[in-house]
Amino acid sequence: MAPQFVAPKRDKPLYTSDEATVIFVLGGPGAGKGTQCANLVRDYGFKHLSAGDLLREEQDRAGSDVGAMIKEYIKDGKIVPSEVTVQLLENAMGRSMKEEHKHKFLIDGFPRKLDQAISFEDLVVPSKFTLFYDCPEDVMQERLLNRGKTSGRSDDNAESIKKRFVTFLEQSMPAVEKFEKEGKVEKIAAVSSPTEVYEETKQRLASRGIKA
Repeated sequence: MAPQFVAPKRDKPLYTSDEATVIFVLGGPGAGKGTQCANLVRDYGFKHLSAGDLLREEQDRAGSDVGAMIKEYIKDGKIVPSEVTVQLLENAMGRSMKEEHKHKFLIDGFPRKLDQAISFEDLVVPSKFTLFYDCPEDVMQERLLNRGKTSGRSDDNAESIKKRFVTFLEQSMPAVEKFEKEGKVEKIAAVSSPTEVYEETKQRLASRGIKA
């Protein structure tokens, strides 16, 4: 693994909760995370960081030492090693703080595994809470197949979608359960229209002291 992706050794997180507010946004593939994040960016001034987008950018970046490995993991519906994803997020947060003076972050599609959750909170910053968009598999599959007609994404096809569902249930749910035990999850049913889901999202943020 390239040196820049070796996990840094720290006695405490890089940022305190006062320096950076992080809300994780989780839900199965097709639960509508991106749509809700766009609304929150518009109304609350969050910086939206998509772990998946950062990985896709890195896989296509000329000269990347890990691009080919990321591509293989994504194609197989597997989760990229934690140290890679956490470092990409840390880099993106640092750039945003310096260049855009943003200190509130929505991190979408992360943590995908329990070890990612622990690693990020130990090394970067403890999260404030997690927005978890709960949606049945058949609804998510229909949404993704429709999106695949226009998205151009290599993983919006029936075979990759099935793998992603299984991966989410097996790997990501333990992270959600960890945060639930800590009282740090807002679980929102994501079957209704995007507008209705957003109204519920705003209420949950208000209950956590975050206002537009």
